[in-house]
Amino acid sequence: MPGSILGAIFKDLQEVIAAFDYVRPQRDANLPPATQVVALRIYPIKSCRGIEVPEAKLRMSGLDLDRHWMFVDAADNKFLTIRSNSNMTLIDTAVDWDKAELTISVHGSKDQVTVPSHPSKEWLQENTTLEEVEIWETKTDGWAYSESINATFSHHFKKPVKLIYKGPSQRPAGGSGKEELSGRDVPHMFADLMSVQIASESSLKDLNGRLKERKYKGDELTIERFRPNIIILGNEPWEEDRWKRVQISTIDHEKELLWRVGFDVVCRCARCQVPNVNPDTADKHPHEPWDTLMKFRRVDKGGAAKYKPCFGMLCLPQKEGPIKVGAKFEVMEMTDKHLYNTARFDEL
Repeated sequence: MPGSILGAIFKDLQEVIAAFDYVRPQRDANLPPATQVVALRIYPIKSCRGIEVPEAKLRMSGLDLDRHWMFVDAADNKFLTIRSNSNMTLIDTAVDWDKAELTISVHGSKDQVTVPSHPSKEWLQENTTLEEVEIWETKTDGWAYSESINATFSHHFKKPVKLIYKGPSQRPAGGSGKEELSGRDVPHMFADLMSVQIASESSLKDLNGRLKERKYKGDELTIERFRPNIIILGNEPWEEDRWKRVQISTIDHEKELLWRVGFDVVCRCARCQVPNVNPDTADKHPHEPWDTLMKFRRVDKGGAAKYKPCFGMLCLPQKEGPIKVGAKFEVMEMTDKHLYNTARFDEL
C-alpha cells in the first residue's frame, strides 16, 4: 500500500483515538462547566521568586523544576523560608531552556550565579557534596553547592547559607498526601506537603473585591502571593473547595496529539501569612490579606486548618504528561468531606 495512503489512514486513526479519548471518563452533567488553565508557575528555589511558563512537564513529583532547590542555614542544615525571612522573595530565578541553565540573582544587585537546570549525577558528584538536610523537622538528602556559589547568597542572608539541590532519596508527601491518608505513595521535591497546588482566578477576584470593600489601600493582589503551580480561570468563586478529582486536557496541534493528566485533590491548602508579603518588594503587610481571609475562609475543620484560612487546593498527580496554558480544565468528581490532614481520600 502506498505510503501516502498509509499516512492518511494513520492520521485519521489518530484523530479517532484522540476524539474517543477526549470524552473519557464521562462527566456527570451536574458537575461544574469546563474552564481553562490560564497560567502555569514554577518556583525553582523554595520560598524564592517564581517563574510563569507557557507550558510545563508534569511529573509525579510536581511540575518540572518546581522546588528542586532550597536554601539551608549552614550552621545546622535546616531549611530557610519566606515565613521568617520575607527578603527571600528578592532572590530571582530564570531558566534558559535551550542551554538547560538556571540563573539565580539578587534583585537590585549584580550578584548572580548560573548552574545546570537538570544536573547529571556526574556533574553533582564533581561539583557538590551530598549532605543530610532538614525540612519541617524531617530529614532528607540534598546536594550542597560549593562555597564559591554559596558566598553570593550568604551576603544577602547576612549569615552563612548553602544552596541545596534535592538528593536521590524520595521525600514522601505529607499532610493529607501521606500514604495512610491519600492511599498512594507519591514523592515530591522541596514543596511543603505535596506535588501540586491549583488555584482559581475567580476566587482571587472575589478576595480582591472583599479587600476593596474593607478599604484595603494596597495594590490588588496577584496570584503569585499564594504560590500555586496551576491557575485556572474558574467558574464560581471557591468552587474548588469541593473538588475531588480533576483533569487537564492539552491539545498539541503540531503533533496532532491530545495529552490528558488527572489529579487527586486531596485537601484544601491551609494558609500562613506568606500572602501578606508583596513579592515585588518583600514588604509584609501587618494585616492583609490574612485578616480578610480569616473572616470568611476558615472553611475546613481538619487539623491545623481549624485555625487558618484556606486558599487553593493541594493535589497528587495521577500520571505524568505535558500541560500548556489554554488547556481544558474539568472537574471529574466532587465531595463535601474534605478535612485537612485528617480525612482519608477514599472516604471523601
